[in-house]
Amino acid sequence: MERQDSRQATSDYPHPFIHKLKLTRAQRIRGMVLGTILFPIRIFLVALCFLMMWPIARLRSAGLSELERSRPVVVGWRWWLLHPIIRVLGRAAFFFLGFFWVRVKGRRAGRKEAPVLAVAPHSSFLDMLVLTETQLPTVVSRSENLKIPVIGALLEFNQSVMVNRKNPESRKQAVAQIKERLTSNGYWPQMLMFPEGTTTNGTILIKFKPGAFLAGVPVQPVLLHYPNKLDTVRWTHKGTTWVETLWHTCSQLYTNVTVEYLPVYTPSQEEKDDSNLYADNIQKLMAKALGIPATDHVMGRVPTRMLGGLSLPLEPPARETLSLLHKDGLRESEVKVALTQMIDRCQSELGSSAVVDELVPLMGLTDRQTAAKICGLYSEDDKVDLRQLYLSVAAVSSLLDFKSLLHIAFTLYDTEGSGSLTAVDVSNLMGALVGSPQYHTEELYSELSRRGAPTEQDLFRVLTTHPTYQKLISEYLASEGAESTTPSTPLINGKVANNNEGLPSDNRSALLSKTADNSSALPNKKDD
Repeated sequence: MERQDSRQATSDYPHPFIHKLKLTRAQRIRGMVLGTILFPIRIFLVALCFLMMWPIARLRSAGLSELERSRPVVVGWRWWLLHPIIRVLGRAAFFFLGFFWVRVKGRRAGRKEAPVLAVAPHSSFLDMLVLTETQLPTVVSRSENLKIPVIGALLEFNQSVMVNRKNPESRKQAVAQIKERLTSNGYWPQMLMFPEGTTTNGTILIKFKPGAFLAGVPVQPVLLHYPNKLDTVRWTHKGTTWVETLWHTCSQLYTNVTVEYLPVYTPSQEEKDDSNLYADNIQKLMAKALGIPATDHVMGRVPTRMLGGLSLPLEPPARETLSLLHKDGLRESEVKVALTQMIDRCQSELGSSAVVDELVPLMGLTDRQTAAKICGLYSEDDKVDLRQLYLSVAAVSSLLDFKSLLHIAFTLYDTEGSGSLTAVDVSNLMGALVGSPQYHTEELYSELSRRGAPTEQDLFRVLTTHPTYQKLISEYLASEGAESTTPSTPLINGKVANNNEGLPSDNRSALLSKTADNSSALPNKKDD
């Protein structure tokens, strides 16, 4: 008998990319006993299934030319003999993991009726079970997976679309290949995609990526339910590891799963022309069927949520930076000194870029590892833009009021010294404030440039009065343990008063010293 879905309340987690299995003492003891017996047996049997699939998968493409491999294998002995064997062995592997029964609701549409199967929510690698229940449709996978033993052979057997995410040309080719297959009128098998693009804790349905909807063809939404007392199958960005997920799942006597096919969705002309609109509408439809919210959370390099085109990290790097500084022994006054030195460095001939070894003395750190961690929060190499580091940290601390902070930010990113910002300047400035690169600031720039080239007053006005962007200050940039730093500066003759008028635009250190002194009345930042 199936149990109700065991999702934790949304409030249990700060965002959907965290899941931690909570066990009682009795459940832990039971899991250890059963796991000690079942885990090695189940893993051995699963490994045996995969080893049996390996040569069969290789056999499918044996003797075929490159041209023949680029065509779908849907007829002949390679199809009617090998395809069922792989499907049975795949289902057997999940059977041995404890997925004894798969309950199916609804009807799976044929490949001409619905070229795409959009599956959600995406919980973990165990979701691959759905492939055996949907007649092994083709998938999209990272090209580096081809090098993994067995997995690479199975991807070739599946005739998957391979993409190197770091290579723009590879991404373009993958998009073209997906469109070609989906518009082939049944020449190619169905494609199965997880439009969320990553795994979540299932409390919400995050923003769908447009890949599955680019071709503008009908889509069949497919819901995956795991109605069990213990939610063991989830593996997310933080929390339960993939090893723990596998251990806890194997430690259960059985695991329930339900595959639910929703009616085929045929897009309107407007949706065909706008894949993002199409994706959003399918997301809302599936969220409604699941009884959970549809949100604009996205998983990129780090988990983010969208706000007026801005990507806001759910785990702000600036807050983690402050935490690291405090752990390294820096007091509030020493953090202020470190920020001052960053501005001085930006003014110098050395420029605003700093490597790990330069960051140690610049910030007064005692541990090089702390500097390396801070760099890692902002970039993928050992360099960090000091403007971004300074502005993001100052934004979430109580060292500066927002207006003073914005004046410094404007001065740093007014690259031409014209008193106005270009679209690139706005993108870079907002990326520095939130501590993460911003690639979709067109909506904000349009709002800023209603009266001409965006000035500092325009930036202040929009960020403090616009219904959407106000939330950036009140919800995201507000320092912890302090009231919102959104200023309530009055308008003078219809214009925002600028307390910093008269200051030289390049006198950033003096500005920092002045504004830091004026902020002494603000509450101190609590340790993260």
